[in-house]
Amino acid sequence: MQRPHLVPSPRRALITAAMAALLLASPLAAQDEGSGEPTPAPPEIAGLETFEVDSAAHTEDDVDYPQDPPAGGPHNPVWQSCGFFEAPVRPEHAVHSQEHGAVWITVRPGLPERDVTLLQRLTERNEYILVSPYPEQEEPVVLSAWGAQLRLEEATDERLRAFVRAYAGNGPELGAPCDGGTEETLALPAASPVASPVATPTA
Repeated sequence: MQRPHLVPSPRRALITAAMAALLLASPLAAQDEGSGEPTPAPPEIAGLETFEVDSAAHTEDDVDYPQDPPAGGPHNPVWQSCGFFEAPVRPEHAVHSQEHGAVWITVRPGLPERDVTLLQRLTERNEYILVSPYPEQEEPVVLSAWGAQLRLEEATDERLRAFVRAYAGNGPELGAPCDGGTEETLALPAASPVASPVATPTA
């Protein structure tokens, strides 16, 4: 049986237009406008720090973040593509990736090859992992998400996987991509004791 063709009344058309306007004005319609709120219900992970993020504004300027490495805040309009980088990335790009749900894993120069291999494989299995050197940090490995951070002595610590399970893909902009951004990197400090802080492991 064929359905009758419905001709919208003026009132129905008005309601439909109003609903469309509300949807366009909602945060869901603007993928790149996050709430700036920290990820709710932090898991029970020893050593986990959580923070309130006051702003998710876009800026072209360098940002003085309260955490080092950063764990959310104002950021560049362009995010850093997730993946494994052998040179530092600009923090303002990485924070935008955190807003999209990335776990930014920063490593100190001289990380053991077994840890490097583990992190490389992690980026291959999880599209919301960003790994890059961060020569300024004291700890060998730091995991930073939007509003959360965990400092570790080695990448083989079981808490790394717990943090990734809790925060990867779970930023203020749920469903936003972590690819298709910039792959720009920064020059390594001249005083670095190694040519590459995370040397590519051999097969």
